[in-house]
Amino acid sequence: MIRDKYGNLFEMYERITGENPYEAPMRIYPAIHYTMGGLWVDYALMSNTPGLFVLGEANFSDHGANRLGASALMQGLADGYFVIPYTLGDYLANTALDKINPEQGEFQGVRNDVNAWLKQLLSIQGKKTVLQFHRELGLLLWNHVGMSRTGAGLKAALGAIAALEEEFWHDVRIPGSPDMLNKNLEMAGRVADFFELGKLIALDALQREESCGGHFREEHQTPDGEALRNDEKFCHVSVWQYKGKGAEPALHREPLDFEFVSPTQRSYK
Repeated sequence: MIRDKYGNLFEMYERITGENPYEAPMRIYPAIHYTMGGLWVDYALMSNTPGLFVLGEANFSDHGANRLGASALMQGLADGYFVIPYTLGDYLANTALDKINPEQGEFQGVRNDVNAWLKQLLSIQGKKTVLQFHRELGLLLWNHVGMSRTGAGLKAALGAIAALEEEFWHDVRIPGSPDMLNKNLEMAGRVADFFELGKLIALDALQREESCGGHFREEHQTPDGEALRNDEKFCHVSVWQYKGKGAEPALHREPLDFEFVSPTQRSYK
């Protein structure tokens, strides 16, 4: 029965791993499905920045923070095929857009900031590659900020990420120049952002003392190992506000009111 239903998958697995899944346990385990949640949008898929539309998994739209996988294609198709062709066209047709050019002050300011940032990255000339920092950060998040988390592990992760970020800005080595197609420089910019994102995910997970959805805190589980919710304290939508480089972000909450359905425990058994 298993061979009839899943034979093609088992065959692909054996080709990739060289192991017979009918004889040895398959090395497959749960993993985090991207980052849950997304940017706020209205029914036209426009964010709270006028003219900035957000499609697919980047917005909270149909699934929001409850996204647990297998819905990416559906939301991409729905947003891209059924919604945005009409809403974006309507916005452009009914909005007076000023002419812009790269000599305006806003452009000049951003250009100067970016050039200074790239110059800072290239001037470090340390000993470790961008890839090394990327892998170390990924391992930290995998070990402490994965699907199963603990308060102690999250606190350790926050300290380790901050230390690794400090090392990055003093010991990263990026060959090449900004005047070429420099993939190392591009990746360095992404890794710098990943430090900010990693700290925020860990910080948010630490303050949320419950288990719900894709967030499982080992301290908060039922006697039989299921997620233990705390709707009295965490029945809200939350967002973190960036307060500047080196400053702690501010947490904003908006209560959720359920009129027709009540939140309940999710069981995977």
